[in-house]
Amino acid sequence: MPDPLLTSRFDAPATILTGGGSRRQLGNLAQELRAKRVLLVTDVGIVELGIADEITGILTDAGCDVHRFVDVQPDPTDRNVAEGVLALRQHEADFVVAVGGGSPIDTAKVIAVRQANEGPLSEYMGLHKIRQPGVPLIAVPTTAGTGSEATKVAVITDTDRDVKMMMLSAPLLPRAAIVDYELSLSMPKGLTAAVGVDTLTHGIEAYVSKKRNVMTNPLALSCIKLVGEHLRTAWSNGEDRIAREGMMLAACQGGLAFSNSSVCLVHGMSRPIGAVFHLPHGLSNAILLPTVTAFSWESATERYADVARALGCASQITSDQDACRALPNYLQELNEFLELPRLSQCKNVIQETFDQQVEKMASDAIASGSPANNPRVPSQSEIVDLYRQAW
Repeated sequence: MPDPLLTSRFDAPATILTGGGSRRQLGNLAQELRAKRVLLVTDVGIVELGIADEITGILTDAGCDVHRFVDVQPDPTDRNVAEGVLALRQHEADFVVAVGGGSPIDTAKVIAVRQANEGPLSEYMGLHKIRQPGVPLIAVPTTAGTGSEATKVAVITDTDRDVKMMMLSAPLLPRAAIVDYELSLSMPKGLTAAVGVDTLTHGIEAYVSKKRNVMTNPLALSCIKLVGEHLRTAWSNGEDRIAREGMMLAACQGGLAFSNSSVCLVHGMSRPIGAVFHLPHGLSNAILLPTVTAFSWESATERYADVARALGCASQITSDQDACRALPNYLQELNEFLELPRLSQCKNVIQETFDQQVEKMASDAIASGSPANNPRVPSQSEIVDLYRQAW
């Protein structure tokens, strides 16, 4: 059955530059957008790779006065944001440029809107709570994973409550994005694997979500197909430029898709894992994806069959039921190929802590709202059982 024609909203950056070397157009883009005093938000790893120096040089040559803020940690916190806001004010910045993975880009998004949206950051958790536009932002991703450069979403940890706050509001959307796959050539295998399956999760959840729509469906399917074609090669040979470009495009398309539909149960369960055990977001998603898919597919058989065919684990003549049955096995085999661990195999994940926290993790997952968008909406006890299956 086709989806009913419902009213839906689609937000995207006004400008997206793609292709190898497109980062060199950053100066022209900054001039076009009248940037003068730029806060460059990144992290220590990007500085060590020399990418921050290159970006600073491009902006300086374009006449911008650049100040770097590099105090961003993986799974960024409200403290990172507060320190970044202070740096923005001290530099009197009129523009923000974010360079890096999802953590610097998410942090930069929230830094950019904070002066116009004051009060406790926790007040902006959830959907459409941020009302006022902030300082313009250009996002330059270096990982083919989160798609944050193309989304109106940011995830920031509340350090007092130890909760990952998902914020979705149009003012968080970057003004422009530069998707240059050359910046992902230095990604190590472990990161390539985790963020690659994160991209796949975005595509799948956007496609099966109850909030899917006619604009997000083709983007989600294209994202899924690109991951099926290129992730294994990008992981096996990080210098393969075709694979790296394919994954970078998949990440951007996945971001556009889920940001304008929604994520579902995998993300709802993933955030509490990150909050308790401080695992990278992409890894948490990868761990959960096979288990959650097996739980969910009978409630959206046609949709999950489309996913299986896009990935190549089922043919066009395979029945929907058989395609769906093949999909969880394919996803588990993909994790094994990419050498991604199960939850119990992850560093710092302790059985005793898991047993103590699993009920709260399930409760926090439901409170996030994402599980309600899943084709099959779980109870809290079912989420606990799914966590145990993924263990």
